Amino acid sequence: MITFREKYHNNLILLKTFDFAKKVVQYTEKLEGQKRYVIANQLLKSGTSIGANIKEAQSAESKADFIHKVKIAMKEADETEFWLFLCNELENYPKSDELLNDVLKY
Repeated sequence: MITFREKYHNNLILLKTFDFAKKVVQYTEKLEGQKRYVIANQLLKSGTSIGANIKEAQSAESKADFIHKVKIAMKEADETEFWLFLCNELENYPKSDELLNDVLKY
């Protein structure tokens, strides 16, 4: 069975957004463990959507479609940034500095 890394080893943006999505899943599991379900759910959706939209852009029907899908990924990154900043500002929430540094690179 071929793995994600093997299939996309030459596509750096896919690899980076996939790794970011994995980190988001792990962080949101921590939030859920603390019963922070609402923010965990919002962050899980936006944080994993970045890579999903980048992956979808790889099969774009046109240049305009590709640009549109990448712009959606950027919007999801902006939303993810918001949730991560919020988590860092809230008392008794696990810090999200590593994820925040990653998303600020996008």
